[in-house]
Amino acid sequence: MQRALELARAAEEAGEVPIGAVVVRNGRIIGEGNNRTRRDNDPTAHAEIVAIREAARALGNDRLTDCDLWVTLEPCPMCAGAIAHARIARLYYGADDPKGGGVAHGARVFSHPTCHHRPEIFEGLAADEAGAMLRAFFAARR
Repeated sequence: MQRALELARAAEEAGEVPIGAVVVRNGRIIGEGNNRTRRDNDPTAHAEIVAIREAARALGNDRLTDCDLWVTLEPCPMCAGAIAHARIARLYYGADDPKGGGVAHGARVFSHPTCHHRPEIFEGLAADEAGAMLRAFFAARR
């Protein structure tokens, strides 16, 4: 989670919403990313998507069945869908996202009977630090 937090800080320095994500396989980071939606002019360039894409390229496979995803904020419904499609084994996330989340809030993607893959979910890791970073980011823009 420490690397994900570093990536979130780097996103903030680039003017992006401070969210970071890493994909880990056998204890080694194989993909990482932070929000790049504004830099890339790409509404799908969320930290999780960027990290999943990098990990899939590293493995040469769209299935990340034995991988873990660590992310600083609860994934949105789009990212939760990507996690299911990639067959991520375990999801670890920091702060809850009551407005835009898709795991424990909102769409609750993994709870639908039509969801074809459900990762193990571990929430609240470094939630205070991740949440404080996000609150400060948005407070500075208001």
